[in-house]
Amino acid sequence: MDITITKAASLKPKPDDHHLGFGTHFTDHMFNMDYNPDLGWHQARIEAYTPIAMDPATMVLHYGQGVFEGLKAYHTASGGIQLFRPRENMKRLNKSCRLLCIPTFDEAFMMEALKALLQVECDWVPTAPETSLYIRPTILAMDPYLGVRASHTYRLFVILSPVGAYYAEGFNPIKIMVTKEHVRAVRGGVGEAKTLGNYAASLLAGDKAQRAGYTQVLWLDGVEQKYIEEVGSMNIFFMIGDELITPALNGSILPGITRDSVLALGKQWGLKVSERDITIDEVIAAHASGALQEIFGSGTAAVISPVGELRFEENVLEIGGGRVGPMAQKFFDAITAIQYGQAEDPLGWIVQV
Repeated sequence: MDITITKAASLKPKPDDHHLGFGTHFTDHMFNMDYNPDLGWHQARIEAYTPIAMDPATMVLHYGQGVFEGLKAYHTASGGIQLFRPRENMKRLNKSCRLLCIPTFDEAFMMEALKALLQVECDWVPTAPETSLYIRPTILAMDPYLGVRASHTYRLFVILSPVGAYYAEGFNPIKIMVTKEHVRAVRGGVGEAKTLGNYAASLLAGDKAQRAGYTQVLWLDGVEQKYIEEVGSMNIFFMIGDELITPALNGSILPGITRDSVLALGKQWGLKVSERDITIDEVIAAHASGALQEIFGSGTAAVISPVGELRFEENVLEIGGGRVGPMAQKFFDAITAIQYGQAEDPLGWIVQV
């Protein structure tokens, strides 16, 4: 399939790289591609960033049949642009498609489309320290139909946004709150998909946490409500004694690509790395005994996010004196150095644009 390129008639002023925030600025162009049962995925095009026209009955608006991904492009010191494990994002997007009854796409073609879009928008990749160009591929159900079934038509689009730090705290410890009042996902559902409803389900608990002075919610399993799963925007890690622990993937946890990167690097460094069930009671007990060394999150947006305080019911745990722990710092330094081309890529994760 060929990709047609139509340049925007006028270009936007670019924001200051040092005051980007997250997800508020968007580039001049986007990628679009459509699907119907007769033609399959077709009409691949790069064109001006513009609103998507929708019938009020468009199915995604009523039934939430949509999936998306998040990855980043990085400007290197040598002047190049590179991506961090983008093929894994394409694989995960197709996995989400299968869970939501959305037709899958050709991953190799989408990699070429992504590179083509980035080449058009190369001037939008910011150069200030710890900035990047966030990439949001999305697929939406487009049938105008008020009935519960899978759509027959779809729109796949990719938009780009120059970003700085995800959290206002930057790379400083955040405070997270554990909830038993709300549940994000259950096994057998779509918790492992990157789909719209999962994030809608997190909003109320997240709002309550923020009003209580916490940055994010740490979710427990939806059945027994004792096993730790993930945080709203990232996977979670615990350093207990000499063991680095993250909850095992069980069907209701998003299989994070940064999570997988932490596991791979930890094993390469000779750490004792475990993917296993871990309860909130185990974490509280480890804190009481002094065995809990660190807690940190991992995700595309924040990369590594140290946790300085964890609250569960009446228990308020200060972690590592509220400072960034050595393990969180080591993973952050190692991953970002690979992403920005400042260190060797030992595991073949980088794709040059």
